[in-house]
Amino acid sequence: MAGKSGATPVDREQIFGMAQQEMEYRVDLFNKLTQTCFDKCVERKYKEADLNVGENSCIDRCVAKYWQVTGIVGQMLGSNKPPMG
Repeated sequence: MAGKSGATPVDREQIFGMAQQEMEYRVDLFNKLTQTCFDKCVERKYKEADLNVGENSCIDRCVAKYWQVTGIVGQMLGSNKPPMG
């Protein structure tokens, strides 16, 4: 029997499970983005506590490209079209 919202307990469970999966995916994506851009842009020998201008610029570009590629891959997967080539 559905409640006021029209969702049965099974529907709510599925929605919660999907939301939990999405959250785990986003946390994993963020962690990979952070590690990838850190490894690429930050010097191993820390000379100062703050990021320098070059590191900041590199991280900005790295994050922008990472999100752009993630968006493209998501669109390709969502459209079920083969990759351009």
